[in-house]
Amino acid sequence: MKKLYLALLLPFVGLLWLPLYDRTEPALLGFPFFYWYQLVWVPLTSLLVWVVWKRAAR
Repeated sequence: MKKLYLALLLPFVGLLWLPLYDRTEPALLGFPFFYWYQLVWVPLTSLLVWVVWKRAAR
């Protein structure tokens, strides 16, 4: 169960490690990578929290 909770650290690592996405290319629909990378994490984080919540409720 603790491994499941560790999955909640993925958004923190993915968003707080700035050198990972501190660039403009590749652009997606006119958005630089810096912006769309962060926007992709919003639904991914929500999905991840939902999955952990559902699994923990069992």
